[in-house]
Amino acid sequence: MGSTIPFMRTNVLFIFVLLSISALGCVTDTRDDVKYTDVSVEEAKAMIDSGGFFLLDVRTQEEYDAGHIDSPVLIPYDVLENRLDEVPADMPILVYCRTARRSAIASRVLVDNGYSEVYNMAGGIVAWQDAGYPVET
Repeated sequence: MGSTIPFMRTNVLFIFVLLSISALGCVTDTRDDVKYTDVSVEEAKAMIDSGGFFLLDVRTQEEYDAGHIDSPVLIPYDVLENRLDEVPADMPILVYCRTARRSAIASRVLVDNGYSEVYNMAGGIVAWQDAGYPVET
């Protein structure tokens, strides 16, 4: 019986670690049920191709001019909170920036302001281009 306890503790710890790791890639922000979902560029491409998403680019005008995904709305992340009236509340929102740092901040702003279906493109436009997906200038 004494050897069973360490074995059980090891299994419980292993299961906890597995659950923690699997949850890391799914939701970035879970404060008080405020959530947005990180999606890969492959998932983002499929979402864009299927339509029905509001595509939000939160980079600067200069970055946008250098290359962007087809048909986004440009609202730099640092002014998003003042321009929320330009973001529809009745459809899913896919947010991207250069590497996903600013889009994570923008995603948090959106969910903090009542948007319920927000997706952050992991890796940003850098990962998008690395995957071979097109950009427009």
